[in-house]
Amino acid sequence: MKGIILAGGKATRLRPLTAITSKQLLPVYNKPMIFYPIETLIKAGITEILIIIAPDYSGHFLNLLGDGKEFGAHFSYAVQKEPKGLADAFIIGDEFIGDDDVTMILGDNIFDQDFSNEIKNFKGGAMVFAKQVPDPERFGVVEFDKDMKAVSIEEKPVNPKSNYAVVGLYTYDNRVVEYAKNLAPSVRGEIEVTDLNNIYLKNGELKVNVFNTLWEDAGTFDSLLRVANLMAEKTNSQK
Repeated sequence: MKGIILAGGKATRLRPLTAITSKQLLPVYNKPMIFYPIETLIKAGITEILIIIAPDYSGHFLNLLGDGKEFGAHFSYAVQKEPKGLADAFIIGDEFIGDDDVTMILGDNIFDQDFSNEIKNFKGGAMVFAKQVPDPERFGVVEFDKDMKAVSIEEKPVNPKSNYAVVGLYTYDNRVVEYAKNLAPSVRGEIEVTDLNNIYLKNGELKVNVFNTLWEDAGTFDSLLRVANLMAEKTNSQK
């Protein structure tokens, strides 16, 4: 299993904080934001990690993270010149992924859960994670039937069919690279990870795991502050 951290983009919603640095390098309490997705992957046993970054601050990532040795991992880097959608990560990472399966995590997604059992027991197809949120229209939304089996996924719907958001942690078998290459851009002009998930869903190969522990998409001022406070509470409670 290979790992990808997607840490590109311009983070315009966080200006002026991101005027001179990348969102994923901002502090979340006592460490840079990107440390959290790195730790999530490593905790799940993934140590070969490709970090996809925007060109503007690529040197900052290299100076901070190096080759990954300090984390007990090996980091590779690739530049995403412009945001083309989350699924673009698998096209950029084609050579890195090789013949392996892959787990991608978004660089601004922060979890307080160990996903190692689910990822280590992955047997093919696709696996995503969902959580109930108050603002599902901001995310990919999964609809379940009465047996909690996923029946549809929509990207940022105006009228969400549920309040279950698909979070920024995705595991796929090796076919994901070719699927991504054949995706047509959405009306937003991006190749969407939701379209990838729908390919697997239509094939009956998508597993959706619901969880209830901490998850934050730290891409807004409010969520960044909220997760920093939560991490401060957790860290100080362990002292």
